Amino acid sequence: MKILIVEDEELAAKKIKKTLAEVDPVAEVIAVTESIQSTVNWLEGNPAPDLILMDIELSDGQSFEIFSRTKVKSAVIFTTSYDEFALKAFKVNSIDYLLKPVQKEELSAALDKFKNMTGIYKPTEKTELNMDALVKELQQKLQPKDYRKRFLVKHGQKLVSIETDDIAYFFSDGRLNFFKTFDNRKFVVDYTMDELEDMLDPQRYFRISRSFYISVASIDQIHDYFGNRLLLQLKPTVDKETIVSREKVTDFKKWMGK
Repeated sequence: MKILIVEDEELAAKKIKKTLAEVDPVAEVIAVTESIQSTVNWLEGNPAPDLILMDIELSDGQSFEIFSRTKVKSAVIFTTSYDEFALKAFKVNSIDYLLKPVQKEELSAALDKFKNMTGIYKPTEKTELNMDALVKELQQKLQPKDYRKRFLVKHGQKLVSIETDDIAYFFSDGRLNFFKTFDNRKFVVDYTMDELEDMLDPQRYFRISRSFYISVASIDQIHDYFGNRLLLQLKPTVDKETIVSREKVTDFKKWMGK
């Protein structure tokens, strides 16, 4: 099996070559390219390898551009520093991705998938078509998401626009959903908690329970609470206990530590 490595970090490329030798001694790394342009030049001047291990972020841009500059006839396994949550939807039969630093077990599993996919060490027409579709989906997925900037809400007989930056937290009383601003104004919001989850930046907002969505800036104090839960004191204050549910505690701690 002949493999091309596309990687702009020398140490990362060496580690991949070493790991490849451990998991598949028969595999042959025929070249290492480090940029979009050098990869295009290599692909156009050499026979197609059986497989390409391709980093997504290269020194001169995202490697997806390679596919628009030349025809890629090989199967591709992407390597990436993006977390699994961002890319888990792309575990498809035709291709795989590996989180960096590439682990021995994961590389071995990816190579096995490639071998099972092709039956032999050559990509099929179906592989190429599926890969083209995947590249487009990856490009869309890795575009910065446009999260909600403001909410239009009722205030008496008027409608007012509230900037998301001014919202401390969202909560539900079981019938209606509300949010409170940092200056302690309360408004009804016409979206469910599940809908809000798709609208709010997960770097700034976290759903601690079925009825509370909080901003990191609203957290004043964090206390241990019985049942392996956490009790939060928010600002502005809220007239009900704000508890991080047991199943959310681990993710909440990771979120707070970012």
